[in-house]
Amino acid sequence: MPQSLTQVWLHVVFSTKERRTFLQNETFRCEMFRMLAHHVKESGCVSASVGGYIDHVHLLTGLSRTITIAKLVEHVKTETSKWAKSSDVGTSMFSWQAGYGAFSVSHSKRNDVDAYIRGQIEHHENRSFKDEFRGMCKRHSIEIDERYVWD
Repeated sequence: MPQSLTQVWLHVVFSTKERRTFLQNETFRCEMFRMLAHHVKESGCVSASVGGYIDHVHLLTGLSRTITIAKLVEHVKTETSKWAKSSDVGTSMFSWQAGYGAFSVSHSKRNDVDAYIRGQIEHHENRSFKDEFRGMCKRHSIEIDERYVWD
C-alpha cells in the first residue's frame, strides 16, 4: 500500500510532581489546558479534549503516525512546564511527575472518554487521583507497583 493511514486514539494521564496542587487556581488551570492542547497540536497530533483536576491532567489525543507516545508526552510536558514557570499565573516551582499513563480508546468510545475528561472537577469530589488511576489501570489490565507508580 503506497499510503500510510492511522486512527489511534489515546487517553493520556499524568500528574504534577508529588501531586502538588499547582492546578488549583482556575485561571492557571484553564490556561494550562489551553497550552497542553496547543502543544499536542504542535506535535502533529489531534487534541480532542483536555481536562483534569488540581494535581493531574487527562488528554484525549489522536496520535499522529509520525510520533511515538513517549515523544508526544515528553514534548507536551517539557513545553508546558517551561510555560508554567515563566507565566504570570504560574509558578517557578512547577513540574510534572516523570511518568504517565496512556490508554487506548476505541473510536466508538471517544465521546464517552471526552465526557469523562470534561467532568473531572465533579468526578474528583468523591474520588482521589490515586483511586482513579488504579481503576483505569485495572480496566486496561495493567498491573502497577504501588512503590514506583506514585513517586
